[in-house]
This record gives sequence, structure tokens and C-alpha cells, in this order.
Amino acid sequence: MSNPCREVVTLQLGHYSNFVGTHWWNLQDASLSYDPEAALGEIQSDAVFRQGETLGGHVTYTPRLIAMDLKGSLRTLRREGRLYDAARETPAVTWEGSLMMHRESPPVKNSFLQDLEKLDNGEVLAEVNFSSSFQPQYSGSVSVDTVNSRLAQVQKCYRLEGSVKVWSDFLRIHLHPRTISVIHQYNHDGEAHRLEAFGQGESLLQGSVLEDLEDKLHFFVEECDYLQGFQVLCDLADGFAGLGSKVTEMLQDSYGGRGILTWGLAPVSHPDSTPVKDLYHLLNCTLGTVNMAGHSSFFCPLTLRGGLGRRPSSPMAFPHLTYDPSLWYHSSAVLALALDALTVPYRLRNNSVPMWQVADALAVSGRKVVAAYGAVPFPMMQGSSLPDALSACADALPWKPLSACAEAGDGRCYSQWATLKGFEGQKLISSLPPGTAPPTPLHSLRSGEEVLASYISSFYPTAALDLQLVSTPSKLTPPFPQILSRSMCAQNETAGSPLPVMTSLQSGPALGPWLSEMHRVVGAFDIRRVAPSFLSHGPEMGDYQEALEQLRLLARCYRDDSGGVASPSPSSSSEDD
Repeated sequence: MSNPCREVVTLQLGHYSNFVGTHWWNLQDASLSYDPEAALGEIQSDAVFRQGETLGGHVTYTPRLIAMDLKGSLRTLRREGRLYDAARETPAVTWEGSLMMHRESPPVKNSFLQDLEKLDNGEVLAEVNFSSSFQPQYSGSVSVDTVNSRLAQVQKCYRLEGSVKVWSDFLRIHLHPRTISVIHQYNHDGEAHRLEAFGQGESLLQGSVLEDLEDKLHFFVEECDYLQGFQVLCDLADGFAGLGSKVTEMLQDSYGGRGILTWGLAPVSHPDSTPVKDLYHLLNCTLGTVNMAGHSSFFCPLTLRGGLGRRPSSPMAFPHLTYDPSLWYHSSAVLALALDALTVPYRLRNNSVPMWQVADALAVSGRKVVAAYGAVPFPMMQGSSLPDALSACADALPWKPLSACAEAGDGRCYSQWATLKGFEGQKLISSLPPGTAPPTPLHSLRSGEEVLASYISSFYPTAALDLQLVSTPSKLTPPFPQILSRSMCAQNETAGSPLPVMTSLQSGPALGPWLSEMHRVVGAFDIRRVAPSFLSHGPEMGDYQEALEQLRLLARCYRDDSGGVASPSPSSSSEDD
């Protein structure tokens, strides 16, 4: 059934969240079409994009997005963007005294950004493949259809691993002038004035930072007809966890009744890390989890780390990916692919499920922390069927933990939301010749929903299960990193090839020991002795202890009906007391 477009406002808080967000928006951009004759797709792009117009009368399509980061984090990206430039005259210099000019060389753009700049100037690039969302950059008489046709016929691969320093180094779309918010009180680079502690982030949401955020929120919210809520991507390991806690609290107070789905992002590793910084990361994760869960419809940590503690196990390995966990450019791409599927339910054109309904299905009885899992990609090879692909997984589920929380392994799960995205051109059911006995029970089922539900229920027979099957694939186009394994590359030889992804959001007993372990580790040391400077900007010691108590009570919400908890997660960190 067709639904009115329910708009979503996205907030990205922190540098790694902007890495993940940039890949996510690039994926959305790759699926856009401006062809008025084309059939409407399954994904309602207007849910997250907004339409505008430049001063020259050109139609624009930009993310409904607020991105916050620190001073020095943009490099070559202009805060106000380039879409709405007006002809400005250089003001006359009236000072009659002596002047001393200091010229600073601008950062060098990588090959991808250089090609974007050429497109801005209307040049024809004979080997670049970009999507139609670049149409606002063109001025003059070149039609959108001509531009799209020309760009669709050319391709180019980029190796940006050595040149990506910040997220804007691989941003392929234009942003609205009200999108970027730079926090000048702290630096992105260098040792001085870093946003390292939870309390620093909490204290930021006042004065000019608060006014700027409220102004941007009002701008994006007031133009929405059916605002369904906010998706918040927030760094979990640094001071942005404190800022995110205050931002989600403000959203809860100001927009009650709207969905607030918060994703806490943590990279596998941090540059120039030290034991003290690792301790700060753990404390930020702990306080951020408790506070953002309390202010959100649900809270889901997203990371490829083996755990959120100071001594995590090995990063997540995926059988069909060859990514470098230490590169933010790589790990954020994996998480963005998963997030593209995780956010599908409330972005569909037909039969969409609003944010609040997704949250209500998972966050029951105070269990507002959920865990994500993903098969990135899902190995549904060309010519096979969904029963074939699932049967090949044998006795193990195809997905891996994306929240540093392994599944319980004993079939216990309260509720689950599973999504298969990108099976375009593939068969969802088996097409056996008449008289042929089905090799497995899955091969005898009549619909893709029945196949996937039967498969998942064999592992979780008592869990409440919601399913979403969407044929529209995630299209990998430049500058997505080339991290597919050889087996998947054989299937995805050209840029823009479809890639199936399967994800699962779960609320279950496995989260109990995961949260309890976090509480045990943080509660085992005296913060005033081992990290006295952490509390120098807040919170107060009483508030800190109250947060730990809230964490303990939150973990108890995940006890099973027998009064116990699931066995400790293998991916939980092991710390010395």
C-alpha cells in the first residue's frame, strides 16, 4: 500500500559518524534517478532528501542532514557548500596603513575530488561514472538527460586509501548550506584542545552551538509535511558521546512522539592511541550507551571491533570482503552498507513501517539497546535462488556481529527485524522441474518471505520476527573502496553492480551479559584515581555513579524468563580488575 512520504532528518555527530554517513549518502546518491519516465523505485528517496532551487533556477536534491564536526575536519570542503553561491564583489579595503599578507597553500585534492571539480566546471570526463545527483553543478544549456547519459557510459576506479584524511575526501554529493556545523572550541588535529571526554561534549550544547543546532533543526523540520523522526549517527568513543546524549535529550523534549533511532559508531582503532585514551574511549562508550539509550526510541551500537573494551578480540572478518580494519575509509564503508539495509523499513515507498513502529517492535519492556548483525555482502550468487543460498550456510546464520555482541547461540531472542536487500534479478523460490523432490524444506516454500522466515525461525523458534525483502540493491560506485573478495568481484565486475546485503536487528538475552560486562569493567576501578581528569568537565561524581546504576538496571532488563541471563558473549572484552 502506498504511503505519504514520511520525512526523516539525519544528524551526524562526530568524525567517524561522518565517515559512515558519507558512504551512506553516496550509496543513496548512486540509486537516484531524475528520469521522469522511469518507474518509481521501492525506496522513497524523498524521505531523506529535500528538493530546492539555486539562485540560477537549477533544481537541487540534497540530504536533509545536519553534520557536526570539529575545527579542521573539512579540509577542502567549504562549510556553506557551492550550490547556492551568489556573485559576490570583493569589498574595498579602506585601511590605509601597511599590510602584511600571509598566504597558506590549500590542501591538495585527491584524484576523485579533482574530477569532481572538473565536472563543476562543465568539463567532459571520458572515464568517470557519477550519478545524476551531480546535475545541480551544471550551468548553461546542458540538459540533465544529456549529462546523465554521458556519465552513465563512462567509468573510473579510484584508489584513495593513501589520500583519504577526512570524510569530505570521498564525498560525492553536494550538501545544503545549512548542513555543516563546525565546533570551533575543539580541534580535529593535534594534541591540544581535543574533544576527548564525555563531559566536554555535554557542556558544548549551549550558547552558539545550541543556537546553531536549533536553527538548522527548525529549517529542516518546518519544511516537512509528515516528519516521522530522526536518525542520529553519533561517535561513541570520544566526547561526541556526551554531545549526542544532550542532542537526543533535546530531540526527545522538543519532538516528543517522533521516532529517534540512534546509532552509536565506533571505529576499530584510533590513531595515536594510548592506555589512557583507551580508558577514555571505554568510559565514553559506557556513558554514551546509557544516556543515548534513555533518550532514544532505540539505541544500536555499530562497530567492527571485537568488543568495546580496552582489550577487544580481533575485528570482524567477513568471508566476501578484504577490508583493512585499521582504515576508517574501509570500516565505515562496511558499516554504511549494513546501515543501508538496516534503515530500509522506514524508507520504503510502499508498505513502509514508520520509525516508531520499528522501535516498538524491538524496544520492549525497557530494552532500548538493540544489537545489529549483517551478512555484508550476502552470498546470493547469480543464477542461484534464496533457498540455495540459505542452504549453503549449513548450520550457521550467514551474518556477523555489527555491535560487538555475539548472538546467544541457544535460540533465545525476544524480537528480531530481518532485512534482505538487493536480490534484484535473483530467484526467491526454487524452480525445480515437475516431479523433482526438493533437496531441503526451504525449496518447497512458495514465497521469499516464507523461505526467509522458515530459515530464521529454525534458529529462533520463539522470537517475534518481522521481515523486509527489498529487491533494490546497494550500488557500489566510485569512490566506494574496492574491498570485495575475488569471488564477489567476479559477480560484480562493473561499477554500480548490485550487491545483496542481509541484516538483523535483535533484542535478546545476549545483550544482558554484554551490558553487565561493560558495567563490571568500568565499576572495577576508581575513576578518581586512574582517570581524574575525565570528570574535570563533568559529569559530577554522583551523576557518574547514577549512570553506572542505570547501566546495571538496563542489563537486568535482558534477563530471560527463568531469571538468569545468557552466557557471556564471546566478543565481550576481558579486562583485569
